[in-house]
Amino acid sequence: MCLGMQSKKQNKVTDKGKDHDMENLASMCKALGHPARVMIVNYLKRIDKCLCGDIVDQLPLAQSTVSQHLKCLKEAGLIKGEVEGPTTCYCLDKTMLEKFTRMVVALGLSSKSRG
Repeated sequence: MCLGMQSKKQNKVTDKGKDHDMENLASMCKALGHPARVMIVNYLKRIDKCLCGDIVDQLPLAQSTVSQHLKCLKEAGLIKGEVEGPTTCYCLDKTMLEKFTRMVVALGLSSKSRG
């Protein structure tokens, strides 16, 4: 599991759907909290699909480090991984990225609430 991605149970009773969305948003924000993971997401967005080895060639990081970053992104739901023979092929989960974008936009202040 990614550092800092462990979920904590809340003591308050709240709307489960909203809690789940907020947990998803927090998880995705944490996953994107490292520049290498942002670079991976941008790379996957640009090419649409790639093999893990291709990603390693794009970053100044060791294979094991890139694998850990991919794991974090996958746990957060931002990427999908499919095993193809001896390799895992990773691609961006566009639906989750769009959901993330909508949730971040919803956090923004409207022009009426700015002082």
